[in-house]
Amino acid sequence: MKILSTITVFIFMSCLGATKKEEINSTKMYKPSQETKVAYFASGCFWCVEAIFESLKGVEEAVSGYAGGHTKNPTYESTGRGDTGHAEAVAVYYNPKIVSFETLVKVYYGSHNPTTVNGQHPDYGSQYRSIVFYNNEQEKRIINSMIAKLNKEVYNGKIATEVQKFTKFYKAEEYHQDFEKRNPNQPYVKAVSIPRLNRFKKKFPELLKEYEKQ
Repeated sequence: MKILSTITVFIFMSCLGATKKEEINSTKMYKPSQETKVAYFASGCFWCVEAIFESLKGVEEAVSGYAGGHTKNPTYESTGRGDTGHAEAVAVYYNPKIVSFETLVKVYYGSHNPTTVNGQHPDYGSQYRSIVFYNNEQEKRIINSMIAKLNKEVYNGKIATEVQKFTKFYKAEEYHQDFEKRNPNQPYVKAVSIPRLNRFKKKFPELLKEYEKQ
């Protein structure tokens, strides 16, 4: 019984705790404008990452999904088993006139531990690994410059983030979209997602949308 109880606690206190029973129709009518750009990041549970980027000025939308793997049409279950090679990722739709790609990368590194291999506490496995994707050579240079700076000044060469050329993003199941916002009392959200978001807000208050400021 003790083993069973431990497993139960782990499930409810991890990003694996969601079920389709929690699904609420959150279909978004968002349509990007011609000037909108998209950036892609993975740094642990996508519920957390989506909420962080959606709090930023200049970010129009953030969508949870899967990227960085080798199979087509991954699902939450197959990605969670490690069958697909994908990581839980977020597509960030932003207005470059308001927030730059460089700022998004700064936020990315300022909102997770990039030295952790295959995970962000309390979630571990290749689906939770740290990956930053680039769409072109300019974005690649920005990413590598940021890594070099942080490795020298903060992390002593220990950054484990993968840098990948973007190829394909698969939107996650509907019940994962805006999960933190729609499920504020879910155990994982209360214990992990909201505290992670609040730590980020405290660190970067100048980047927040007005209604996100505390």
